[in-house]
Amino acid sequence: METKLRVLSLAKKYFAVAILGFASAHAYAQATAKDFVIVKPDQVVWTDASAGVKTAFLYGDPNKPGMYVVRNIFPEGIMSSPHFHTQDRFVTVIKGTWYAGTDASWDPATTVGLPAGSMMFHPAGVVHFDGAMKGPTEIQISGMGPVSTTPVYPDAPRFGNPRKLN
Repeated sequence: METKLRVLSLAKKYFAVAILGFASAHAYAQATAKDFVIVKPDQVVWTDASAGVKTAFLYGDPNKPGMYVVRNIFPEGIMSSPHFHTQDRFVTVIKGTWYAGTDASWDPATTVGLPAGSMMFHPAGVVHFDGAMKGPTEIQISGMGPVSTTPVYPDAPRFGNPRKLN
């Protein structure tokens, strides 16, 4: 009898936690999903970052709390210098081939090419560098803000021609 009561008590607790979780998720969805957002290609507003890299904010703001979606276009031969982010990010290759290095070397020979349609998960706090080596490349980055970027080599340019640094 005592075992049945203990099982029943645990079942009630798990049910209560599940209901609270569902209610919280539902409340969050209601609070954040106010309307559909549609951005057509001719509505994208591109701004110049540096070294020829262009950026467009499609949804949200990476500097503020909440979901964001950003696109970047890298010209051929330009990569970000080694850095890491405070939040997880998802990178989807829209056009071209994206080259990603998962160390602090900034050595293009250590990169992996990701063709259009590929996706890469960038975990928070993990050093990487990436960009375009063979033709311009467009990527889409999504994640939760606020997010900040910390360079491994503060004196190196944010974007530039990759070269082995260590």
